[in-house]
Amino acid sequence: MRSDLKTLHWSVFNPSLPQLAALGRSQRAIDFGIRDLAEARAYLADPVLRANLIAAAEAVLTHPDTPIEQIMGPVDALKLRSCATLFEAASEGREPVFARLLDTFYAGSRCPLTRAELSR
Repeated sequence: MRSDLKTLHWSVFNPSLPQLAALGRSQRAIDFGIRDLAEARAYLADPVLRANLIAAAEAVLTHPDTPIEQIMGPVDALKLRSCATLFEAASEGREPVFARLLDTFYAGSRCPLTRAELSR
């Protein structure tokens, strides 16, 4: 059964919503983060990882009228934006769920830190 709201900062421990390691603040986030665009593409190429990532994104999208901070909390809301920005870039737009997340919960605004890191 899926709960409407999360109660802990689970995205650091849950590899379903990874972000770039360079953006991590904790050692765990750094150790388990995605190194670069190539690794993000490899993540999407794995059928199990890809399916889990898309399922997590789709689960969040079932609450389009709820503020993302209310669904995930303020810290994980930032991490979700980073994750969606990363995988939208890695998929080169072929996975529309990431754009839908960004459009629905972030008014189409991509994570500037993720974009800056990807452009290095």
